[in-house]
Amino acid sequence: MQLSSKYDPTTIEDKWYQIWTDRELFRSVPDERPAYTITIPPPNVTGILHMGHILNNTIQDVLIRRKRMQGFNACWVPGTDHASIATEAKVVSLLASKGIAKQDLSREEFLSHAFAWKEKYGGIILSQLKKLGASCDWNRTAFTMDEGYSRAVLKVFCDLYEKGYIYRGHRMVNWDPAAQTAVSDEEVTHKDTQGHLYHIQYQIAGSEDAITIATTRPETILGDTAIAIHPEDDRYFHLHGKRAIVPLVGREIPIILDDYVDKEFGTGCLKVTPAHDVNDYEIGKRHTLPIIDALNADGTISEAGTLYIGEDRFTVRKQIAHDLKAAGHLIKQEAYMHSVGYSERTDSAIEPRMSQQWFLDMKELSQPALKAVLEGDVKLIPDKYLNTYRHWMENVRDWCLSRQLWWGHRIPAYYIKDSDLFVVAETKEEALEKARTITGRPNLGLENLQQDEDVLDTWASSWLWPIAVFDGINHPDNEEINYYYPTNDLVTAPEILFFWVARMVIAGYEYRSQKPFSNVYLTGIVRDDQRRKMSKSLGNSPDPLDLIAQYGADAIRVGMLLASPAGNDLLYKESLVEQGRNFANKIWNGFRLITSWETADQSPTDRDQLALVWMNERINLALLEIEDHFEKFRLSDALMTIYKLVWDEYSSWFLEMVKPAYQQPISQTTLEGIKELLDKILRIIHPFMPFISEELWQGMKERTENESICIAEMPSAKTPNHLPLSEMSLIQDTITAIRGFRKDKGLANRDAIRLFVNTDQQELFQRYFPLLNRFLNIDDMAFVTESVEGAGSLRVKTHEFYIPLDHVDIEAEKEKIQKEISYTEGFLSSVMKKLSNEKFVSGAPAAVVDRERKKQADAEAKLEVLRKSLTELS
Repeated sequence: MQLSSKYDPTTIEDKWYQIWTDRELFRSVPDERPAYTITIPPPNVTGILHMGHILNNTIQDVLIRRKRMQGFNACWVPGTDHASIATEAKVVSLLASKGIAKQDLSREEFLSHAFAWKEKYGGIILSQLKKLGASCDWNRTAFTMDEGYSRAVLKVFCDLYEKGYIYRGHRMVNWDPAAQTAVSDEEVTHKDTQGHLYHIQYQIAGSEDAITIATTRPETILGDTAIAIHPEDDRYFHLHGKRAIVPLVGREIPIILDDYVDKEFGTGCLKVTPAHDVNDYEIGKRHTLPIIDALNADGTISEAGTLYIGEDRFTVRKQIAHDLKAAGHLIKQEAYMHSVGYSERTDSAIEPRMSQQWFLDMKELSQPALKAVLEGDVKLIPDKYLNTYRHWMENVRDWCLSRQLWWGHRIPAYYIKDSDLFVVAETKEEALEKARTITGRPNLGLENLQQDEDVLDTWASSWLWPIAVFDGINHPDNEEINYYYPTNDLVTAPEILFFWVARMVIAGYEYRSQKPFSNVYLTGIVRDDQRRKMSKSLGNSPDPLDLIAQYGADAIRVGMLLASPAGNDLLYKESLVEQGRNFANKIWNGFRLITSWETADQSPTDRDQLALVWMNERINLALLEIEDHFEKFRLSDALMTIYKLVWDEYSSWFLEMVKPAYQQPISQTTLEGIKELLDKILRIIHPFMPFISEELWQGMKERTENESICIAEMPSAKTPNHLPLSEMSLIQDTITAIRGFRKDKGLANRDAIRLFVNTDQQELFQRYFPLLNRFLNIDDMAFVTESVEGAGSLRVKTHEFYIPLDHVDIEAEKEKIQKEISYTEGFLSSVMKKLSNEKFVSGAPAAVVDRERKKQADAEAKLEVLRKSLTELS
């Protein structure tokens, strides 16, 4: 195999991925093997690869590749989410660029454009995942609006409605005025926003008195229906039972008493606008206040607002402040930083809004899912998220299911013309039969039914993901759902722990009577070195495809995982990816080295045999550590174990041990042993670095077309023989110490040394002499029972070594040691001054005093060694 002098991933990554997919090595069908299943968190169909995707999908790929090599029937199901709001926004924007307005199209015409957009752009992120090396079963690629999937979504809606969990009601929701739809809490991002706090004076009806309130949204006074004060606020006792006049509007509203009011905030008075604030709505319900909706769906002022009708809410905010001031009602306006909710999809400021929507009652449904996590049937990793999960689930609120969009699963509710009745059914034909029954009109036709215009929240389809991708809703006893479900591990982000993960657990117990997965691995957030979340809007996120093109997929996988403990944020720096590339080059160059050696039919040397035995046991030890790390989902630690094994043990030590002398052959038997160890190492590396491991594994020997490291057996962990490990550890420490001695004394490595050893383990040092000589260039080694005159000494554990200083400038060395002694004595003197100061010892923190005493002990020990060395030179 001809290898370039430097690893070039561009020449091998596309090649191997094509081979893997052509041979369908990632394909999974039910068989006699145990299944290991992961369903990908479906990215939005609008999405493109970002650094969070890189981290999340690398973790999944590591897990799936490892299980595949361990003999499991590994099934990783890919797919995308239809992402109602994001996709509709993309299509509306595209149509607008062509001069087409959504409102000028029929629903069917708009959907034809949307599906055309999806076919053209919707698979981008999945193709990008292939660049990363993701070993998904692409034959199973799912989409949340596939025909079978859509049927499952509607079936579940109808089932939950029949069970009484789904209802239709007029409630307060998060409203996105740009998309003109309700959105979930998860789709609202809160940002610290610079605004103003407006102090507005309300006149008391029939009086010269007035009351002042503070608000950040003066435009909402158009919908005020009361002013609330705390019952125990003695500043306002005289206003109990009075009425106030809404400025500019002139409407009289009651002054009410409510414990919700915070006496310490602002003026201690609260304007109550039930149509435009969740808390105000609850106050309004308690006091039976009228609801005045002063805003239209698009964020303009409605006719109910009476003033500024049709004007944008933010334009009105400025205008009404001006008008209030002109009328003498604006007492003060001050800068104010506060948290404002914005739509994640359109970046429009969210408005709380009363709206007719469909809701799912979650209280009873959520109980099995809460119990499953609290009792450990479903494990959260890390478990620091357990309390967050418990809090969410114990305080679960009804789920707003409906969205005012066209792209998505249309709600299967049908309204009967000329009546207040409706029916819920999976199909219009089924709805007609139900409608005929409840109306008693057997001749009722399809033209008398009008389907609900709204679609379901995207989460109302993705919560079925682990079941629906195996068609377990439509066909609950099919072979695939029985084989692959429950799945094993879910890898996702903690911010969707409730909005997706918890709901999947709820759906699992409701529709399969069991958990959907056993473990939920919650990744951290990828941040820059200023701890900011990476995003394109901030301009602090590199393009993952550019990184892959520059460094290779293996490098970016290693770089991301080395710095990513489960649940902790990753502080990304490009040096991480450079470290991954350097690691790949280390592996590559090690392979080039062993393939460059000439072989001969000769017996292995003692040195080679010692090295081979040790390296084999070192691999066994690493496998045990790796197994433990995987069981605890410490993938970063597992990779670090591999990194150290390859970089420190295999490359820096082992290859140096077995490397033949210049232009000398190596034993054929030894080389075969080396390749067997390398074969193990490449298989251990493969889940983390699939491309380079396949390239080198294939290059080790001639292989058949059916062979691939992807399906090669993962080495199993065996209990290592600790004797050669401990013996080699001593030899390595000895080599390191003597190398340091050589450097310190100026002894060139080309100059052979004599080594005298005072030890009770003479047999061990005799046996390992070939390795000591390989690294230290020893002319002769002898054993002694006392110090050697004219020799420098060093100690490794209980063993003492003496090296004659024939080639050392004695006077220069003595001068050097004397300077070191003088410096250390001065340092010790300064430490002792502190410790002899009774005020310092009694007054300083114990940890500080302990540090000074440790400095004293270290300095005294160092002086003992230096003085001994000086005596030896005299």
